[in-house]
Amino acid sequence: MTIKTETANGVARIEIARPEKKNAITVAMYSQLAEAIGVAHDDASVRAILIHGQPDIFTAGNDLEDFLKNPPREGMNAPVFKFMQALGLAEKPVIAAVNGAAVGIGTTMLMHCDFAYCADNAMFSMPFVSLGLCAEFASSLLVPLAAGYHKAAEKLLLADPISAEEALEMKIVNRILPPNEVLAYAQRQAARFNALPPNSVRETKRLMKSGWRTVVEKIIVDEATTFARMLQSAEAKEAFTAFFERRKPDFSKFS
Repeated sequence: MTIKTETANGVARIEIARPEKKNAITVAMYSQLAEAIGVAHDDASVRAILIHGQPDIFTAGNDLEDFLKNPPREGMNAPVFKFMQALGLAEKPVIAAVNGAAVGIGTTMLMHCDFAYCADNAMFSMPFVSLGLCAEFASSLLVPLAAGYHKAAEKLLLADPISAEEALEMKIVNRILPPNEVLAYAQRQAARFNALPPNSVRETKRLMKSGWRTVVEKIIVDEATTFARMLQSAEAKEAFTAFFERRKPDFSKFS
């Protein structure tokens, strides 16, 4: 299994477990992630959901070979969007523990978690433009809101990498910890919800997100439509061809 699940002490742990491929996420894995969140949502014993990778990697983002073979042609019914919907609409608190790289959706998913903790050697990136694509998962809205437009422009338009310190400054994560303490700290935070009234937690989370939910959902659909169109573009073809040929893409012929 490339997505492992375990429920103990009121916490549903969801582990991205494909270290031999740097936890790159396939279409099948998106389906498993969505299902795991749904199961945790329906389990009355679960008070919080914890998503994590391995000690040296969170996720390298999409498995590009699998992604190109299985692009999201089904619109919002595609597995990647099912995962987005499951995470975005989760009523229970969702906590992320990040070690190592968090690329693409590995970064954008954190904007939909309630808490995110990372190692001091974590590195984040949203390289969509460099692949001839566009922002995803409402990151075109949520990153500027959290970090300010100019900082977001550096990270989304130029695809600059984001250090752990910058991620904290940009409000992508709550706290930076030593690598060997991240998961244990996140687990302790998740377990705190066992001592809190679950309905109060759910309703407070709903109220905090209610003012933005309609806008966020609209932006996700807009981004998804644009993303699917751009995936067929000559720019994206050049970017992906260059990636697999291990060379720098040449966008000089495009205007």
